[in-house]
Amino acid sequence: MAESRSFRPFETHLDEERARRLLAEACAGGEDGELFLERRRSEALVFDDGRLKTASYDASEGFGLRAVNGETVGYAHSTEISEPALARAAETARLAVGAGGGTLAAGPGATNRRLYTDADPMADSEFPVKVETLREIDAYARGRDRRVVQVSATISASLQEIAILRPDGQLIADTRPMARVNVSVIVEQDGRRESGSHGGGGRFGLAGLLAPESWQAHVDEALRIALVNLEAEPAPAGQMDVVLGAGWPGILLHEAVGHGLEGDFNRKGTSAFTGLIGQQVAARGVTVVDDGTLPDRRGSITVDDEGTPSSRTVLIEDGVLVGYMQDRQNARLMGVAPTGNGRRESFAHAPMPRMTNTIMEGGSATREEVLSELKDGIYAVGFGGGQVDITNGKFVFSCTEAYRVKNGKIGAPLKGATLIGDGPAAMKQIRAIAGDMALDPGIGNCGKAGQWVPVGVGQPTLLIGGLTVGGSST
Repeated sequence: MAESRSFRPFETHLDEERARRLLAEACAGGEDGELFLERRRSEALVFDDGRLKTASYDASEGFGLRAVNGETVGYAHSTEISEPALARAAETARLAVGAGGGTLAAGPGATNRRLYTDADPMADSEFPVKVETLREIDAYARGRDRRVVQVSATISASLQEIAILRPDGQLIADTRPMARVNVSVIVEQDGRRESGSHGGGGRFGLAGLLAPESWQAHVDEALRIALVNLEAEPAPAGQMDVVLGAGWPGILLHEAVGHGLEGDFNRKGTSAFTGLIGQQVAARGVTVVDDGTLPDRRGSITVDDEGTPSSRTVLIEDGVLVGYMQDRQNARLMGVAPTGNGRRESFAHAPMPRMTNTIMEGGSATREEVLSELKDGIYAVGFGGGQVDITNGKFVFSCTEAYRVKNGKIGAPLKGATLIGDGPAAMKQIRAIAGDMALDPGIGNCGKAGQWVPVGVGQPTLLIGGLTVGGSST
C-alpha cells in the first residue's frame, strides 16, 4: 500500500493542545467525554461461480466527539478531521450537556498490553496472490466431490487505527487488524441441493489464512456439512432435550443470554436479568465470562472505544449472576467499575456496552458422557440465523447441522430444525457440561441498535433439557 500505516492525527490534522481545549469546553460541567479519531481501510475479494465477482477497497477517516452528563449524551461526528469541524462538533455536543453541574470522572487506567499485531493484514499478500488463492479454492472444492455445483469464497481484511483524547489530555491509541477467509459450497444429488459453509479469521495477517493447509481445511469442512445435509431427514417437532456442540453453538449463549447481561439493558430495567445480582440464574457448574483479552481473537480489543483496557469479566459464576458488561456511562450510573466493554462500530457512533468474546467455561464430563445422557433428542452442532427478545430472552435459532439422538447414539442428520426457548430458563435447564470448551473459528459479528462489531463465542458440549424443537415432522 502506498498509504502510510501510521495514523497520527495530531501531527497531520490537528493541534493536540487546541483539540484538548475544545474537548474540555464541550465537556465543561459534564461527567465524561472523549474525542474518538479513526482511520479504517478494508478490502474484500469475492470469487463466485468460477470467476472473481467483486474486488473492493475502502478507506475512511473521521472523528466523533462526545460529552456526557448523567444520562444525557451530546454526540457529533465528521468525516473531516480539521479544527473548524472539531469546533462545530464541540459546540453541538456542548448544547446537549447544557448547564452541566457534573464532576469530570477520572480517566481509564493505562495499559502496556498488546493482544495483536499492528501490521497491515492487507499488505502481507499481493493482490494476484489473493486472486490465485481464490481460484485454487474453487478448483480444490470442485475436485473434492463431483456433486459440487457451486463454490463461493471470500477473502477480506481491514485495519482500524484509533486515537482517543480525553478532556484531561490523556491520549490512548490502538491499531486493530482483522482478516478472514470464508468458503461456501452447494452440492447436488438426484435433483436435491444442499449447502455448507465454513471459515475463520482473527486479528492477524492474511498470510496464514492463504496457506493451503488453512483454506483446504475450510473447504473440507464446508463440503462435509453440505454432504451431511444432503442425507438429512426432516427434523421432528416437539419438546425434547438438546445437546449443543462445542464452539460456534455458543452463538446461542451470546444472543439469548449475553445481550441480557449488558449494562444498559439492566440499568434501564429492560433485561430479563435486571436486579438479579447474587441470585441463582443458571444451573450449578455454569460459569460465563466475557473475555476481551484473548490474543489474536476476533472479538478481542486491547482497549475499548472509550480507552478502558479490556478485561476478563465474570458474568455468571457457578450459576450465580455476579456482574454485567459495562461501558463508562452505565457503570457510573450503576455505581460500579467499567469493564472495558464500551464499543462502537465507527467514529460515527457513540459507544455502548457490547460483548467481546463471550464464553461458557468447561465442566468435568466428556463429550461422550454428555451425549449418553440424551435419551431422545437432538444434537445441534451448527447454527445459522436467529432472533432474540432481550426483555425476556426468548429465542428462535435455526440449525445448519443437527442429528437425531436416541439412547445416547447419534443417528440420522436432520434438516429444518429450529430451537425455541428462552435464555434464562435454558440456563437453569443445563444438566451436563463437558470439558471440551472450544472457541469459534473467528467469524462472528454482533448487531445492536444498528451498530455492528466483531465478536467471538465459545462453549463446551452441553445438555439442555426441555427445549422446543421446531421441525417438519412429528
